Amino acid sequence: MKFYDSELKVMDLLWQKGELSAKEIADELKLSIGWNKNTSYTVIKKLVDKGAVRRRDPGFHCTALIGQESARQSALTEVLDKFYQGSVGLLFASLLARENLSPDEVGQLRSMIEEKK
Repeated sequence: MKFYDSELKVMDLLWQKGELSAKEIADELKLSIGWNKNTSYTVIKKLVDKGAVRRRDPGFHCTALIGQESARQSALTEVLDKFYQGSVGLLFASLLARENLSPDEVGQLRSMIEEKK
């Protein structure tokens, strides 16, 4: 399932906090990024229509139906297919070529590879 940036704002809140009412989501997003209530409600409705969020009444309570890790894997598959011809090796080489990769990050990557062996 593909999420647009606006949808990820709502999903991130639900992943972090669990079930929230639409009003609570709207209040949080007003404070953090300046959205008005209608914008928040429109994005929530799109997520409900996609099947990513369940709406429960009374109170318009929202729950994520797609887990964060599942969304990450889906996005990663899309990036792999779109930019790296499905090759994890090409993606990994691109990560290693980044000039701003810290020694700690290199060590973490090395450890992850060793764990996979």
